[in-house]
Parts: sequence; C-alpha cells; structure tokens
Amino acid sequence: MWKTILRRILVMIPQLFILSLLIFWMAKMMPGDPFTGLITPDTDPNRLEELRKAAGFYDPWYIQYYHWIINAFHGDFGDSYAFKDSVASLIGHRALNTLWLSIFTVLLVYLIAIPLGIYAGRYQNSLFDKGTVLYSFVTYAIPTFVLSLLLLFFFGYKLGWFPTSGTVDVKYETGTLDYFLSKFYHLILPGITGGILGTTTVLQYLRSEVIDAKTQDYVKTARSKGVPMGKIYSKHIFRNSLLPIAAFLGFTITGLLGGSIFIETIYGYPGMGQLFVQSIGQRDYSVITALVLLYGFLALLGSLLSDIIMCLVDPRIRIE
Repeated sequence: MWKTILRRILVMIPQLFILSLLIFWMAKMMPGDPFTGLITPDTDPNRLEELRKAAGFYDPWYIQYYHWIINAFHGDFGDSYAFKDSVASLIGHRALNTLWLSIFTVLLVYLIAIPLGIYAGRYQNSLFDKGTVLYSFVTYAIPTFVLSLLLLFFFGYKLGWFPTSGTVDVKYETGTLDYFLSKFYHLILPGITGGILGTTTVLQYLRSEVIDAKTQDYVKTARSKGVPMGKIYSKHIFRNSLLPIAAFLGFTITGLLGGSIFIETIYGYPGMGQLFVQSIGQRDYSVITALVLLYGFLALLGSLLSDIIMCLVDPRIRIE
C-alpha cells in the first residue's frame, strides 16, 4: 500500500503543474488589475503605470509564470496588493481559522448523522424514521445562505446568544483561557450551520446501507444462531454500513478545509472562503492563484485520503 501511496503522490506533481498553468492563465484573463481599485479623480495615471511595470504585468505571460512558479516552490506566492501582506502569511492565518471551524463542523456532522442514520435504518418506517427523512429533505433543499441568514438573524441579532462576526473578542489576551473560550464561542453558530447542512448526505447513505444490510445473508445467519440484535448491529451492520461513508470522508475533510464561501462571508468569519471572495472582488491575482492552486491540491489529497481510509476500514480493500 505504501508503494501505491508514493506512486499516487508522484502522479500529483504533473497534475499540480498543469493546474498551476491553467490557474495562472485564467487569472491573467480576468479584466482589470489590483491597481484598478486605486483609481480616483486625483490618481496620477503615470504612477499607476509605474506600479504595473514594477509588478511585471507587462512581461510576457510565460516569464511571469516562470517567476511565479519558481517562487512558489520556495513558499513565496508573492504579496497581496489588497491586504498589504505576504500571501503565505495571509493564507496561513486564514487557514488556521478555517481549520478550527472545519474540525468543529466535521465532529457535529458525524455526531448527528451516525446515530440518526443507524436508528432510522433499524426502525424503518417508524415515526422517528419518517421524521429523519423529512429532516434530510429539508436540509438538502434549503440553500446555505438562507439557513445562515436565518440563524444569524434569530440567534445572533434577535436573541443575541452568539456573536455576529469575527473569530475572537479583541478584549482578551492571546493565549489565555478566556481567549480560547471566545474563539470557540465564535465557532458555534457557523459550525452548527455547516453541521446541519453537512449531515444530509451522510445520514441518507448510512440509513440506506443499514436498511440494505438487514436483508443480507450474514445478518440472517447471525440471527439464526441466536446472536442478540444489539450485537448484530454493533459488530456487523454498523461496520459494513460505514464503508460508503468512509469512501468520501477524505473529500469531506479537505472540502471543509477550503472554507465555506457562504457561511464565512455571511457570518463575517475570516477564513479561506471569505478571503477567496474578497480577493476576487479586489482582483488580487496573487491571492487568487495561490488559493485556487491550494484548492486543487486539497481535491487531489482528498481522493488519496478516501482510498487510505477505505483500506483502514475494510482490510479486504487494497489500493491499486
């Protein structure tokens, strides 16, 4: 398995190279440039031209790409024109915020979806099962921005239970207990939103797998031997039903690490998703190219993680 993982990692290198070419070329095709937003009635056009020349915007695209990819290999993605900071530092700070939000969201998704899916599948067509199916339909149908706005208005503004923006109160000193509690407090509402919306797929897959597993021969054999139903569900049905969940767990993790554009923007949470939207609006090419390249890497990594997790859950499966 380790040889296959190494081979998959080596294959990712040309894939990332081709992706970087496409990203750089498409970013250069965007209208305007980062200095367009600096134009005011008092702006000197000659000064703008000097800034564009200093940034290398008039060099041939392949020269610009060469300098960009060489610097990227050294961890230097340039400077953000809009945020006046290095791209690596800017993304690193935002990625840390998104990481905590992603961990909290993933925990909520599986803490909610796994017990609901197993119980609904075990007691199919019961009142609880019908309620679970209705919950799945509603969470699948409701748009992310609608649920985010509703929860923000009701729990943030109307009741005032949760903060409406940011990641931590500025009055707390970094590293103190109050500081970490404040960060967690700011995570709750956006995390609950992502958790509710993320349970739909996991819940439906798990419920369907449990219903299907109940009719399998190994379950019938275990019941004929007098094995208690609780043990059958915990030892046989539950483990086999987790295989489809494990199949896209890697994509779930890496997808959340990319940040949620709607959730982070609506809740004013400074993460990767919000940074991506702000960078597009301000034509901050250096940030856009770095973020899209990172998203492409996370997609490839998610595929590899899913395969590895499948092997760990079911030893019969081997990565080919």
